[in-house]
Amino acid sequence: MTTQPSPVPPAAATAGAARSAAGSAPSGVPSDAPNLRLNCGYGTDRGLRREMNEDSYIAADPVFAVADGMGGHEAGEIASGICVRTLAGIPQLATGERDATAAGLQQYLVQADADIREATGSRAGTTLTGVVVVEQRGVPYWLVMNIGDSRTYRLSQGKLSQVSVDHSEVQELVDAGEITKAEAAVHPRRHVVTRALGTGDETEADYWLLPVEEGDRMLVCSDGLNGELDDEQIAGILAGEPDPQAAVDQLIQAALRSGGRDNVTCIVVDASNVAGDGGAHTAPRTPGEAEDENTLPRPELVDTDVLPASISETQDITADSAATEVLDVAPDGAVADAPDRDSRGKR
Repeated sequence: MTTQPSPVPPAAATAGAARSAAGSAPSGVPSDAPNLRLNCGYGTDRGLRREMNEDSYIAADPVFAVADGMGGHEAGEIASGICVRTLAGIPQLATGERDATAAGLQQYLVQADADIREATGSRAGTTLTGVVVVEQRGVPYWLVMNIGDSRTYRLSQGKLSQVSVDHSEVQELVDAGEITKAEAAVHPRRHVVTRALGTGDETEADYWLLPVEEGDRMLVCSDGLNGELDDEQIAGILAGEPDPQAAVDQLIQAALRSGGRDNVTCIVVDASNVAGDGGAHTAPRTPGEAEDENTLPRPELVDTDVLPASISETQDITADSAATEVLDVAPDGAVADAPDRDSRGKR
Protein backbone atom coordinates (compact mmCIF):
# COMPACT_ATOMS: atom_id res chain seq x y z
CA MET A 1 0.00 0.00 0.00
CA THR A 2 1.31 3.43 -0.91
CA THR A 3 1.67 5.84 2.00
CA GLN A 4 2.46 9.53 2.27
CA PRO A 5 6.03 10.63 2.98
CA SER A 6 6.90 11.31 6.59
CA PRO A 7 9.77 13.28 8.10
CA VAL A 8 12.79 11.57 9.59
CA PRO A 9 12.46 10.66 13.29
CA PRO A 10 14.27 12.74 15.93
CA ALA A 11 17.75 11.37 16.57
CA ALA A 12 17.35 11.08 20.33
CA ALA A 13 14.29 8.87 19.93
CA THR A 14 16.07 6.11 18.05
CA ALA A 15 19.75 6.13 18.93
CA GLY A 16 19.61 3.98 22.04
CA ALA A 17 19.75 0.35 20.87
CA ALA A 18 19.21 -1.99 17.96
CA ARG A 19 15.69 -3.19 17.19
CA SER A 20 14.03 -5.92 15.19
CA ALA A 21 10.85 -6.28 13.17
CA ALA A 22 9.03 -3.12 12.07
CA GLY A 23 10.59 0.31 12.62
CA SER A 24 9.00 3.09 14.62
CA ALA A 25 6.99 5.77 12.90
CA PRO A 26 8.92 8.82 11.69
CA SER A 27 8.14 12.29 13.04
CA GLY A 28 9.41 15.82 12.52
CA VAL A 29 12.92 16.95 13.36
CA PRO A 30 14.35 20.49 13.57
CA SER A 31 17.33 21.55 11.50
CA ASP A 32 19.94 24.30 11.66
CA ALA A 33 19.02 24.89 8.00
CA PRO A 34 15.36 25.74 8.72
CA ASN A 35 14.12 25.09 5.18
CA LEU A 36 15.68 21.64 4.78
CA ARG A 37 13.20 18.80 5.08
CA LEU A 38 14.10 15.11 5.01
CA ASN A 39 11.71 12.21 4.40
CA CYS A 40 12.83 8.61 4.52
CA GLY A 41 11.73 5.03 4.09
CA TYR A 42 13.60 1.90 5.10
CA GLY A 43 13.27 -1.87 5.04
CA THR A 44 15.08 -5.18 5.00
CA ASP A 45 14.32 -8.75 3.91
CA ARG A 46 16.30 -11.94 4.42
CA GLY A 47 15.70 -12.91 0.77
CA LEU A 48 14.56 -16.21 -0.67
CA ARG A 49 17.68 -18.32 -0.15
CA ARG A 50 19.10 -17.13 3.15
CA GLU A 51 18.22 -18.80 6.42
CA MET A 52 18.65 -15.56 8.35
CA ASN A 53 19.40 -11.88 7.83
CA GLU A 54 22.95 -10.57 8.38
CA ASP A 55 22.19 -6.99 7.28
CA SER A 56 21.85 -4.17 9.80
CA TYR A 57 20.91 -0.53 9.31
CA ILE A 58 20.42 2.81 10.99
CA ALA A 59 17.92 5.41 9.76
CA ALA A 60 17.90 8.29 12.23
CA ASP A 61 18.62 11.89 11.29
CA PRO A 62 21.37 12.75 10.50
CA VAL A 63 22.68 9.19 9.88
CA PHE A 64 21.40 6.77 7.25
CA ALA A 65 23.60 3.70 6.78
CA VAL A 66 23.53 -0.01 5.89
CA ALA A 67 25.99 -2.68 7.08
CA ASP A 68 26.16 -6.06 5.34
CA GLY A 69 27.67 -8.70 7.62
CA MET A 70 29.68 -11.64 6.34
CA GLY A 71 31.05 -14.73 7.98
CA GLY A 72 28.10 -16.98 8.76
CA HIS A 73 27.33 -18.93 11.96
CA GLU A 74 25.86 -15.77 13.52
CA ALA A 75 29.15 -13.89 13.16
CA GLY A 76 27.99 -11.84 10.17
CA GLU A 77 25.03 -10.39 12.00
CA ILE A 78 27.15 -9.79 15.08
CA ALA A 79 29.61 -7.80 12.96
CA SER A 80 26.99 -5.66 11.21
CA GLY A 81 25.10 -5.11 14.47
CA ILE A 82 28.23 -3.92 16.27
CA CYS A 83 28.93 -1.58 13.37
CA VAL A 84 25.55 0.19 13.41
CA ARG A 85 25.39 0.34 17.20
CA THR A 86 28.82 1.94 17.29
CA LEU A 87 27.81 4.43 14.61
CA ALA A 88 24.67 5.21 16.61
CA GLY A 89 26.95 6.48 19.36
CA ILE A 90 27.99 9.62 17.50
CA PRO A 91 26.94 12.68 19.53
CA GLN A 92 25.03 14.23 16.62
CA LEU A 93 22.30 11.60 17.02
CA ALA A 94 21.71 12.76 20.59
CA THR A 95 22.06 16.50 20.00
CA GLY A 96 20.44 16.82 16.58
CA GLU A 97 23.40 18.85 15.35
CA ARG A 98 24.67 18.43 11.79
CA ASP A 99 28.36 19.05 12.36
CA ALA A 100 29.80 15.54 11.86
CA THR A 101 33.12 15.26 10.01
CA ALA A 102 34.79 12.49 8.05
CA ALA A 103 37.62 12.37 10.58
CA GLY A 104 35.16 12.04 13.44
CA LEU A 105 33.17 9.30 11.74
CA GLN A 106 36.34 7.36 10.98
CA GLN A 107 37.18 7.25 14.69
CA TYR A 108 33.90 5.41 15.30
CA LEU A 109 34.60 3.02 12.44
CA VAL A 110 38.02 2.26 13.91
CA GLN A 111 36.30 1.45 17.20
CA ALA A 112 33.74 -0.73 15.42
CA ASP A 113 36.54 -2.58 13.64
CA ALA A 114 38.28 -3.32 16.95
CA ASP A 115 35.04 -4.39 18.67
CA ILE A 116 34.11 -6.73 15.81
CA ARG A 117 37.54 -8.36 15.90
CA GLU A 118 37.29 -8.88 19.65
CA ALA A 119 33.73 -10.23 19.50
CA THR A 120 34.29 -12.63 16.61
CA GLY A 121 37.98 -13.43 16.80
CA SER A 122 38.39 -11.85 13.35
CA ARG A 123 36.12 -14.55 11.95
CA ALA A 124 33.67 -12.05 10.51
CA GLY A 125 33.44 -8.64 8.97
CA THR A 126 30.97 -6.17 7.58
CA THR A 127 30.67 -3.63 4.82
CA LEU A 128 29.26 -0.18 5.55
CA THR A 129 27.82 2.49 3.31
CA GLY A 130 25.61 5.47 3.94
CA VAL A 131 25.14 9.18 4.19
CA VAL A 132 25.33 11.65 7.06
CA VAL A 133 23.66 15.05 6.67
CA VAL A 134 26.08 17.83 7.60
CA GLU A 135 26.18 21.59 7.28
CA GLN A 136 29.04 23.88 6.33
CA ARG A 137 28.51 27.65 6.62
CA GLY A 138 24.78 27.04 6.87
CA VAL A 139 24.69 24.99 3.65
CA PRO A 140 23.57 21.33 3.84
CA TYR A 141 25.67 18.53 2.37
CA TRP A 142 25.50 14.77 1.98
CA LEU A 143 28.59 13.26 3.61
CA VAL A 144 28.74 9.84 1.95
CA MET A 145 30.90 7.09 3.45
CA ASN A 146 31.73 3.66 2.09
CA ILE A 147 33.81 0.62 2.92
CA GLY A 148 33.15 -2.60 0.99
CA ASP A 149 30.65 -3.26 -1.78
CA SER A 150 27.35 -2.01 -0.36
CA ARG A 151 26.31 1.10 -2.26
CA THR A 152 25.02 4.65 -1.99
CA TYR A 153 23.27 6.15 -5.02
CA ARG A 154 21.99 9.63 -5.74
CA LEU A 155 18.98 10.48 -7.92
CA SER A 156 19.31 14.17 -8.75
CA GLN A 157 17.50 16.09 -11.48
CA GLY A 158 16.25 12.83 -12.94
CA LYS A 159 19.69 11.22 -13.20
CA LEU A 160 20.88 8.27 -11.11
CA SER A 161 24.57 8.07 -10.21
CA GLN A 162 26.47 5.69 -7.98
CA VAL A 163 28.30 7.88 -5.47
CA SER A 164 30.22 5.16 -3.64
CA VAL A 165 32.90 3.10 -5.34
CA ASP A 166 32.95 -0.63 -4.60
CA HIS A 167 35.93 -2.00 -2.73
CA SER A 168 35.96 -5.32 -4.57
CA GLU A 169 38.18 -7.40 -6.79
CA VAL A 170 35.90 -6.98 -9.80
CA GLN A 171 35.87 -3.19 -9.38
CA GLU A 172 39.67 -3.26 -9.51
CA LEU A 173 39.42 -5.26 -12.75
CA VAL A 174 36.93 -2.75 -14.16
CA ASP A 175 39.17 0.16 -13.18
CA ALA A 176 42.11 -1.58 -14.88
CA GLY A 177 40.06 -2.00 -18.06
CA GLU A 178 40.32 -5.79 -17.90
CA ILE A 179 36.56 -6.42 -17.72
CA THR A 180 33.41 -4.40 -18.36
CA LYS A 181 30.76 -3.47 -15.79
CA ALA A 182 28.45 -6.03 -17.41
CA GLU A 183 31.10 -8.72 -17.03
CA ALA A 184 31.70 -7.68 -13.43
CA ALA A 185 28.03 -8.34 -12.62
CA VAL A 186 28.44 -12.06 -13.39
CA HIS A 187 32.10 -12.53 -12.53
CA PRO A 188 32.75 -15.54 -10.23
CA ARG A 189 34.69 -13.33 -7.76
CA ARG A 190 32.20 -10.47 -7.71
CA HIS A 191 31.51 -11.02 -3.99
CA VAL A 192 35.11 -10.75 -2.86
CA VAL A 193 35.64 -7.43 -1.11
CA THR A 194 38.99 -5.72 -0.65
CA ARG A 195 38.00 -3.63 2.38
CA ALA A 196 35.81 -4.42 5.36
CA LEU A 197 35.45 -3.73 9.05
CA GLY A 198 36.46 -6.52 11.40
CA THR A 199 38.73 -8.47 9.09
CA GLY A 200 41.59 -7.81 6.69
CA ASP A 201 44.07 -4.96 6.54
CA GLU A 202 42.10 -2.24 4.71
CA THR A 203 39.60 -0.66 7.12
CA GLU A 204 39.50 3.02 6.13
CA ALA A 205 36.34 4.27 4.48
CA ASP A 206 36.16 6.60 1.50
CA TYR A 207 34.22 9.85 1.92
CA TRP A 208 32.48 12.24 -0.48
CA LEU A 209 30.86 15.59 0.35
CA LEU A 210 28.01 16.56 -1.99
CA PRO A 211 25.88 19.72 -1.79
CA VAL A 212 22.25 18.84 -1.14
CA GLU A 213 20.12 19.92 -4.09
CA GLU A 214 16.38 20.42 -4.20
CA GLY A 215 14.60 17.14 -4.86
CA ASP A 216 17.64 14.93 -4.16
CA ARG A 217 16.87 11.29 -3.44
CA MET A 218 19.58 9.16 -1.82
CA LEU A 219 19.48 5.36 -1.88
CA VAL A 220 21.60 3.36 0.57
CA CYS A 221 21.53 -0.40 0.02
CA SER A 222 23.25 -3.72 0.58
CA ASP A 223 24.44 -5.66 -2.46
CA GLY A 224 21.39 -7.87 -2.20
CA LEU A 225 19.63 -5.09 -4.13
CA ASN A 226 22.13 -4.14 -6.83
CA GLY A 227 23.09 -7.80 -7.21
CA GLU A 228 19.56 -8.46 -8.49
CA LEU A 229 18.65 -5.16 -10.18
CA ASP A 230 20.69 -3.13 -12.64
CA ASP A 231 20.96 0.65 -12.42
CA GLU A 232 18.22 1.18 -15.01
CA GLN A 233 15.75 -0.87 -12.97
CA ILE A 234 16.72 0.91 -9.77
CA ALA A 235 16.39 4.32 -11.42
CA GLY A 236 12.96 3.44 -12.82
CA ILE A 237 11.58 2.61 -9.39
CA LEU A 238 13.19 5.60 -7.66
CA ALA A 239 11.96 8.02 -10.32
CA GLY A 240 8.51 6.49 -10.60
CA GLU A 241 7.48 6.32 -6.94
CA PRO A 242 7.38 9.65 -5.06
CA ASP A 243 6.88 8.15 -1.60
CA PRO A 244 10.20 6.99 -0.09
CA GLN A 245 8.69 4.10 1.90
CA ALA A 246 6.76 2.84 -1.12
CA ALA A 247 9.95 3.11 -3.19
CA VAL A 248 11.81 0.98 -0.62
CA ASP A 249 9.04 -1.62 -0.66
CA GLN A 250 9.06 -1.75 -4.46
CA LEU A 251 12.84 -2.10 -4.62
CA ILE A 252 12.84 -4.98 -2.15
CA GLN A 253 9.99 -6.77 -3.92
CA ALA A 254 11.69 -6.32 -7.30
CA ALA A 255 14.90 -7.84 -5.88
CA LEU A 256 12.93 -10.80 -4.55
CA ARG A 257 11.19 -11.33 -7.88
CA SER A 258 14.57 -11.27 -9.57
CA GLY A 259 15.86 -14.11 -7.42
CA GLY A 260 16.35 -12.79 -3.89
CA ARG A 261 19.62 -14.66 -3.50
CA ASP A 262 20.91 -12.46 -0.69
CA ASN A 263 19.61 -10.35 2.19
CA VAL A 264 18.38 -7.05 0.80
CA THR A 265 18.23 -3.78 2.75
CA CYS A 266 17.35 -0.30 1.48
CA ILE A 267 17.05 3.22 2.84
CA VAL A 268 15.65 6.04 0.69
CA VAL A 269 16.11 9.65 1.88
CA ASP A 270 14.47 12.61 0.13
CA ALA A 271 15.49 16.26 0.52
CA SER A 272 13.18 19.19 -0.08
CA ASN A 273 13.07 22.91 0.77
CA VAL A 274 16.84 23.04 0.46
CA ALA A 275 18.39 26.34 1.56
CA GLY A 276 21.63 26.33 -0.46
CA ASP A 277 24.04 24.51 -2.73
CA GLY A 278 27.31 24.80 -4.59
CA GLY A 279 31.02 24.37 -4.07
CA ALA A 280 34.17 23.09 -5.67
CA HIS A 281 34.54 19.45 -6.68
CA THR A 282 37.40 17.04 -6.23
CA ALA A 283 38.00 13.31 -5.77
CA PRO A 284 37.20 11.35 -2.59
CA ARG A 285 39.77 11.07 0.18
CA THR A 286 40.24 8.83 3.17
CA PRO A 287 40.43 10.48 6.60
CA GLY A 288 44.14 9.67 6.75
CA GLU A 289 44.53 12.00 3.81
CA ALA A 290 41.90 14.37 5.14
CA GLU A 291 27.66 -20.14 -6.90
CA ASP A 292 27.78 -18.95 -3.39
CA GLU A 293 26.36 -15.47 -3.19
CA ASN A 294 28.11 -14.62 0.09
CA THR A 295 30.05 -11.39 0.21
CA LEU A 296 33.58 -12.39 1.16
CA PRO A 297 36.68 -10.53 2.32
CA ARG A 298 39.74 -11.04 0.13
CA PRO A 299 42.10 -11.93 3.03
CA GLU A 300 41.38 -15.53 4.02
CA LEU A 301 40.31 -14.71 7.56
CA VAL A 302 36.67 -15.74 7.18
CA ASP A 303 35.41 -19.21 6.32
CA THR A 304 34.03 -18.68 2.82
CA ASP A 305 32.14 -21.96 2.69
CA VAL A 306 29.80 -21.63 5.64
CA LEU A 307 26.11 -20.98 5.20
CA PRO A 308 24.94 -17.51 6.22
CA ALA A 309 23.37 -17.39 9.63
CA SER A 310 22.37 -14.85 12.20
CA ILE A 311 21.66 -14.24 15.83
CA SER A 312 18.08 -13.96 17.01
CA GLU A 313 17.11 -10.76 15.25
CA THR A 314 18.11 -8.43 12.46
CA GLN A 315 19.91 -5.42 13.88
CA ASP A 316 18.36 -2.13 12.86
CA ILE A 317 18.22 1.35 14.29
CA THR A 318 15.24 2.86 12.56
CA ALA A 319 13.63 6.01 12.72
CA ASP A 320 28.14 6.02 -13.23
CA SER A 321 30.48 7.03 -10.28
CA ALA A 322 32.69 8.93 -12.76
CA ALA A 323 29.80 11.31 -13.36
CA THR A 324 29.40 12.08 -9.67
CA GLU A 325 30.79 15.43 -8.58
CA VAL A 326 32.23 15.43 -5.07
CA LEU A 327 33.73 17.89 -2.63
CA ASP A 328 37.06 17.50 -0.93
CA VAL A 329 36.97 16.91 2.83
CA ALA A 330 39.80 18.57 4.74
CA PRO A 331 41.31 16.76 7.77
CA ASP A 332 39.24 18.86 10.15
CA GLY A 333 36.05 18.04 8.26
CA ALA A 334 35.70 21.46 6.64
CA VAL A 335 35.06 21.92 2.95
CA ALA A 336 38.38 22.47 1.18
CA ASP A 337 38.40 25.39 -1.16
CA ALA A 338 35.11 26.68 0.12
CA PRO A 339 16.01 -10.72 11.02
CA ASP A 340 14.11 -13.82 10.17
CA ARG A 341 11.21 -11.72 9.03
CA ASP A 342 11.46 -8.58 7.07
CA SER A 343 11.72 -5.21 8.79
CA ARG A 344 9.99 -2.19 7.32
CA GLY A 345 9.42 1.41 8.26
CA LYS A 346 5.91 2.25 9.40
CA ARG A 347 3.84 5.36 9.13
